[in-house]
Amino acid sequence: LADSEFSPVFRLLTIFAYGTYADYLAEAANLPPLTEAQKNKLRHLSVVTLAAKIKCIPYSVLLEQLQLKNVRQLEDLVIEAVYADVLRGSLDQRNQRLEVDYSIGRDIRREELSTITRTLQEWCQGCEVVLSGIEEQVSRANQHKEQQLALKQQIESEVANLKKTIKVTTAAAAAATSQDPEQHLTELREPAPGTNQRQASKKTSKAKGLRGSAKIWSKSN
Repeated sequence: LADSEFSPVFRLLTIFAYGTYADYLAEAANLPPLTEAQKNKLRHLSVVTLAAKIKCIPYSVLLEQLQLKNVRQLEDLVIEAVYADVLRGSLDQRNQRLEVDYSIGRDIRREELSTITRTLQEWCQGCEVVLSGIEEQVSRANQHKEQQLALKQQIESEVANLKKTIKVTTAAAAAATSQDPEQHLTELREPAPGTNQRQASKKTSKAKGLRGSAKIWSKSN
């Protein structure tokens, strides 16, 4: 079709595929005329092309690219595009710009395939870097877990050995005194038999001595 008598129609088709309204105006003398509905559709697609490059598009750029007379026409066109689900975004009237959140995709030219391939390769490399970082973090976490487990086992082993040492030491001390450890502790707490009687007799002797001294003192007076 590009080399036939229908070449103007073919060119117009390519403009709707991946061109803009500005491209059509540049070749309008050699292309079929457009109806108002076709012009608006091409303007919508032109906004999509701009959104792929700029997420916040100034009104001044849109007015120039779409060849609209005023901001009211521009905002009406953008609202139509939003309702047609061509793009999603919001109109910032204070800052005079269109903020795009989402837009549909368009066809691509053959010469753009190399750029897309390079972009995808860079994305894959970025994913590999992220995956490598995640694997490294997992490896570090596993090593830390193994170290903590080994430390826990070491502490438990030392505690068990300490308990065994205390038990052996206690048994050896009891064997040296030929006494049961509990009995030995009980004897240390309780006084030996006869101790209370000796203390009582001493107290009685002291009391008698004091009474005798009192009688002598009375007679001398």
